[in-house]
Amino acid sequence: MNVRRPLSRRALIAGGAALGGGLLLHPDLARAVLPAAPGGNPLIGTTTPTATHWGMVEATVQGGRFVRAAPFSGDAHPTAMIEAFADSVYAKSRVQYPSVRKSFLKSGAAAGGEGRGREEFVRVGWDEALDLVAGELKRVRAAHGNASIFPGSADWQSAGLLHSASALVRRMLGLFGGFTDCTGDPSIAAAMVILPHILGDLEVYDQQTAWPVIQEHTELLVLWGVDPLKDNQIGTHPADHYAYGAIERFREKVRAGRARVIAIDPRRTDTAVYLGAQWVAPRPNTDTALMLGMAHVLYDEGRYDKQFIEKYTVGFDRIAAYLTGKSDGVPKSPAWAAAVTGLDANVIRDLARRMAQSRSMLMSGYAVQRADHGEQPYWMLVTLASLLGQIGLPGGGFGVSYHYDNGGSPTAAAPDVAGISAGENPVKSVLPFERVAEMLLHPGQHVAYNGTIITYPDVHLIYWAGGNPLTHLWQTNKVVEAWRRPETIIVQDPFWTATAKFADIVLPATTTFERNDIEVCGAYSHEYIVAMRKVIEPLFESRNDIDILTGVAKRLGFEHAFTEGKSEMDWIRSFYATTLKQAAGMKIEMPAFDAFWEQGRVAFPVPEAAKGYTSHADFRENPALHPLGTPSGRIELYSKIIEGYHYDDCPPHATWLEPVEWLGSARAKQYPLHLLSPHPRYRLHSQLGNTWIREWYEVNEREPMWLNVDDARERGIANGDVVRVFNERGEVLAGALVTDRVRRGVVVLHEGAWYDPEVPERDGSLCKHGLVNVLTLDKGSSQLAQANIANTTLVEVKKYEQALPPVTAFDPPAISNRRA
Repeated sequence: MNVRRPLSRRALIAGGAALGGGLLLHPDLARAVLPAAPGGNPLIGTTTPTATHWGMVEATVQGGRFVRAAPFSGDAHPTAMIEAFADSVYAKSRVQYPSVRKSFLKSGAAAGGEGRGREEFVRVGWDEALDLVAGELKRVRAAHGNASIFPGSADWQSAGLLHSASALVRRMLGLFGGFTDCTGDPSIAAAMVILPHILGDLEVYDQQTAWPVIQEHTELLVLWGVDPLKDNQIGTHPADHYAYGAIERFREKVRAGRARVIAIDPRRTDTAVYLGAQWVAPRPNTDTALMLGMAHVLYDEGRYDKQFIEKYTVGFDRIAAYLTGKSDGVPKSPAWAAAVTGLDANVIRDLARRMAQSRSMLMSGYAVQRADHGEQPYWMLVTLASLLGQIGLPGGGFGVSYHYDNGGSPTAAAPDVAGISAGENPVKSVLPFERVAEMLLHPGQHVAYNGTIITYPDVHLIYWAGGNPLTHLWQTNKVVEAWRRPETIIVQDPFWTATAKFADIVLPATTTFERNDIEVCGAYSHEYIVAMRKVIEPLFESRNDIDILTGVAKRLGFEHAFTEGKSEMDWIRSFYATTLKQAAGMKIEMPAFDAFWEQGRVAFPVPEAAKGYTSHADFRENPALHPLGTPSGRIELYSKIIEGYHYDDCPPHATWLEPVEWLGSARAKQYPLHLLSPHPRYRLHSQLGNTWIREWYEVNEREPMWLNVDDARERGIANGDVVRVFNERGEVLAGALVTDRVRRGVVVLHEGAWYDPEVPERDGSLCKHGLVNVLTLDKGSSQLAQANIANTTLVEVKKYEQALPPVTAFDPPAISNRRA
């Protein structure tokens, strides 16, 4: 039975520039009916509640087949992407059986890695596959030690507090004696390192000033490289979509003339369009310079809050010397900033003055720190907010997570739900996730990282569960080279992703809809605890992640330590029982487990006090009683700790440092377009890319690329053309969306397209489908954070004149049923 596809691609791209200005939700969704069965009869089936990264849903099953996901009735703004869930479960890219790369099955690790991504696989039984996995783990540990085993698995995987693939594989490997681990979050790696030095806390995961406070008090909302309407469709925990109603209400305030919005971004985002924002489009990667020019205005014109600076910050004397040019001979004036950013100096002055004259909320996203020297824009954002003096005031200051997990949703009075523990890792070897390719290519190399020196281990076995690093990691051709180095690669996944195709042993895992679990809905709100009830039985020979790893643990001799003697439902009941005890201590009534499991969810009230939450208000009220976690207890505009590191690429205060490549560099003569790679509108990274949802956005079966009208005209490119996007690191095909919603000299190719090399036998081949990371640069942001710099990328674009090669990214590899 085909699932309805309500929105055509033609409707999405008609006119080129019309890329969607509303709430990005299907206009039909609120009044959608179940699709009709053959003969026109209404679809009748059983409905099961569950939850996903996209929110809580009701899954309908007919004749044992999952046919449709409908939104939870309490979700006022569900995402349209849920309509593709059923297609995902039955996608042709499902891994149906345990499979082993042909030469690896014959020769083991002696086969080498050159056949990865090229050879056919052989179907094997579960016992043979698990024996092989356990044997390889034992062999590699005996030959090279536990530090030579690497789980990676830092991707989004599936929702659920039990079936967390990354936690489960670490739990198993920890019991095996340990492994080399990775640290950080690829989305916010620079921020996670720099913000504790400035504010004493990660900040990126902290509750933001609540949306009702913004609604009441904010007069000027500054969207700095952030698009909440697009990105809040999903969440690390099931999304509650609170932000959509909040943004609707803020638009009413804007239309009533009680607030204004400025969007500072090379793209005119969906949120900017929806809120009618003034669009300010600097050159990419120049945000620090723009903020410095604005800070110069505040300081030079005496508009900064001197009392706030003196009471709540340290190191401003160094900042003042840098702003005026006393320290380096270069005043950071609006004229200087204009030359760097490509903006008019008067625009920069006006921005600074308007922010100083209003209750201003600087709402930034993660994109500005995914760049060379990505630590600097966040440091300068806090510096600018400090000069404005509104940190800790209702509706003022800054926030960095309003686009993530519906940040700003008021927090309910609710107990926590703890999931499966990853356990202890006896091995202390750890590296930043962003340096995985470097680790594989350069074992033994010493690298600076946040005041320490790390040494890359020599990894011989990778066990990756629940992720797709060959799409996720940067500079794909370098990653492919690195991926050929380990002796053994094991991948556990529901789908034949690029990573699975480049593995030696592939184990078929279930999807969210084929297992039971439990979750919290709303990473910030915690408004619901959700029963994730199994919708259908596992397809083909797929098994739950925990069952696969239990089978490995049994062969390694620690099955009971891994499972603690608990079944799937035993674990879920135990999580809920712990939550019940916590709730009793909080005097919160909750139903017994069986009643909760039957009704599918339990809701918690949001206190009025939570709706009035203002970030850093306690610190502002009494910094002595509520100090920050910095050495001084205050905001560190200058860090003596970072000064002691003596990094030439991360000075001890916010500083403009030229990126390795940008529109102001000499390289721009050869590659004159700056490529940005934001999160896509209709995928979660690469998830759902293997469904019919591609019809909503693809152009000639390729990932769409935003291209400025004038840049397109110069190159003879029309809307809908297929183009070749290239630099010295690689080349991809993409579909042109010619639009005035992107700054001239900038192109946008969203991340997450499935990798599809034209000639798998030749590394460095053209990606037919449009994976942006073929073009990005694998380099650390600085010696401080070693974060990814995906948004520091220059390219050229030309119309593709040859016959279009077929897209094969979603086809399984060749699989034989016997050994040849």
